[in-house]
Amino acid sequence: MNLREALLAAVASLATHKLRSALTMLGILFGVGAVIAMLSIGTGAERQAMALIDSMGLRNVLIHGVEFAEDELREIRKQSLGLSLRDVRAIQDSVPHLESVLPRVELDTYKVLSAGGKTKPQVFGVSHDYDQAANLRLSEGRFFSAAEQESHAQVCVIGSKVQKDLFGYEHALGRDLKVNDVWLTVVGVLRPESDSDRELLGVSIKSSAAQVLLPVTTAHRKFEHDPLQDELDEIRVTLLPGADPVESAAIIAGLLDRLHGGEEDTTLTVPQALLEQSRQTQRLFNIVMGCIAGISLVVGGIGIMNIMLATVLERTREIGTRRAVGARRSHIRNQFIIEAFTISLLGGATGVALGIGIARGVAAYAGWATVVTASSILLATGVSLAVGLVFGIYPAMRAADLNPIDALRHE
Repeated sequence: MNLREALLAAVASLATHKLRSALTMLGILFGVGAVIAMLSIGTGAERQAMALIDSMGLRNVLIHGVEFAEDELREIRKQSLGLSLRDVRAIQDSVPHLESVLPRVELDTYKVLSAGGKTKPQVFGVSHDYDQAANLRLSEGRFFSAAEQESHAQVCVIGSKVQKDLFGYEHALGRDLKVNDVWLTVVGVLRPESDSDRELLGVSIKSSAAQVLLPVTTAHRKFEHDPLQDELDEIRVTLLPGADPVESAAIIAGLLDRLHGGEEDTTLTVPQALLEQSRQTQRLFNIVMGCIAGISLVVGGIGIMNIMLATVLERTREIGTRRAVGARRSHIRNQFIIEAFTISLLGGATGVALGIGIARGVAAYAGWATVVTASSILLATGVSLAVGLVFGIYPAMRAADLNPIDALRHE
C-alpha cells in the first residue's frame, strides 16, 4: 500500500466514525487555535509597544515634573523651583554626549478658537527643533524657526484634529487662531495620526493630533503661569549616537537631585530601558501562553492515542485478515500512524482557521492590535503534526505486534 492509498484509507476510516473523529480532533483544533491566537495577540502588542517606544526616541531621556497637592507644593517650593529652564541649562553644561536638550511647557487654556470654530486641544510651548526629537512629521507648512523663537513670535503648528475643528476642510496655513487672549498664526500642520492618548508601562504618550505647538519663549512671555507650578512640564534630552541613555539618565538624576534640594519632584523615563522591559514582558507572555497552548496539544495527543487504541481493538480481526493475506508488520504500523497523522493534520488545519478567526475577532471587537505571522502558523501546525505522530506510534506498534492467529480468533 503506497502513501496515497494509505491516506485515502485513513480518511475513509475516519469518515466511518464522523462524530468520534471530530471529538478526537477537538484537542488539536483548540490547541493550534490557541497557539496562533495567543502569538498573534502577543506579536501585535509587541509591535504596538515598539512603535510607541520608537515615537519617544531610543536616544532620548524624558524628564517630567511630578504633580502634588497645593499644600505639599508650597513646602516643596521652599527647596525646589521644580522643573525649569535652569535645569535645561545645567544639563547642557554638565551632561556629556548631548545632541539637544528641549524644554516643553503645557499651557493652561480656557479657550482656543478661530473664525470658523472652537476646540479643546493641548497647547504646548516647545523649542524650535522639538519636531525632530519628538519624531513629528508635517503634512504641510513648516515648523517655527529659531529666529521666531528668539523674537517670541506669535506663530504655531497645529495637529490634524485641531485643523479640522477650527478650519474644517479648508487650508489652515496663514490663518489665525486665538489661545486664551493671544492670537497665533498657523505656519504648519502635523501629519494625521490617532487622536487618542496612549500609555505604555505607566508612561503617557500624548497624541499630536489634538495639539497646538508654539515657541516656548512665546509661552513664557505672553501667557500667564501659576508661580507654584513647574516652569516646564517636560525636558527631552537627546543623546548622540553611541551614548548610553541609562548612564546619562543616572547622571541627570544626580544633577537634578542637587538642583532640587533632594526633593523628589521629577521623574525620568528612558525609552531604551522601556524597550528592554517590554521585550522581557513579551517573552514571558509568549512562554506562558505557549505552555498553556502546549498543554492543550498534549491533551489532544492523549485523545488521539486513546481513540487509536480503541480503533486497534475494534479492527483486530481486520488486522489478522490482512496479516494472513501477506501484509507485513510495517504495513500495519504505517497504516495506523498515517491515521493518527491524518487526525492531527485535519485538526491542525481547522485550528489554523480558528486561530486566525479569533485573532481577527479580537482586533475587531476589543480594538487590540493582532498580527498573524507565517511563523506562528508553521509552529502551531508543526507541533500538532508532531503530537499526532508521537501519540500515534504506540497504538500503531500495538496493532503491528498482534499475533495474526489470535487476531483472527478475536470476537
